[in-house]
Amino acid sequence: MWDFLNNIRCAEKKISLKRQIINTAAIAFLGIALGVFSKLLDTTPGNHLPALLQYLDVTNFLGRFAIWVFLAVCISIYSLSSIRAALNVFLFFAGMVLSYYLYSTFIAGFFPGSYAMIWMGFTMVSPLLAFICWYAKGQGKVSLILSAGIIAVLFNMSFVYGPGYFDSRSLLETLTFLCGCVVMKRPSVTGTVIMIATGAALAFALDIAVPFRFG
Repeated sequence: MWDFLNNIRCAEKKISLKRQIINTAAIAFLGIALGVFSKLLDTTPGNHLPALLQYLDVTNFLGRFAIWVFLAVCISIYSLSSIRAALNVFLFFAGMVLSYYLYSTFIAGFFPGSYAMIWMGFTMVSPLLAFICWYAKGQGKVSLILSAGIIAVLFNMSFVYGPGYFDSRSLLETLTFLCGCVVMKRPSVTGTVIMIATGAALAFALDIAVPFRFG
């Protein structure tokens, strides 16, 4: 435990206030841009989109959770402290959700209230989840368990399975899961394999305990 806490203190690097503001503003702007882009795809007829976007089904991919969880994890673990991880992820989701539903209300002309409540709830709990996720890139058993938990969540958001069948939700979700494994990789190959195997086992356990998936 002492080594774990020491690693946390070492990771709390100091950067200038100006750089902190610029980094956080860039993350918030990214959320705003992705929110607008997602809603733009939603309101564009499928046959008017480029062929590649149609083939990859990007519109539905952005409407599911895997990519957003992956982006939040990336923002979390590459933030310079757990507090900044919480702030950065919250502003990312706040920008994304706000721009998405402002576009929906004032340009598309409708407001899907029930769906909006889900995303608003997710945004409100995102700082706590980001705070916890930040510690997944440390050393020791606690970090390994957290990493495996993240892999488990991405696994259940990327694949559908049951007795006698296993399938990917889409090519993009499969790529998202693989990218998640790369981002969360441990210092050694053995550690990474253990993380992925533990994450898969946790995913199956979660599927039994909580069969509802945020797909």
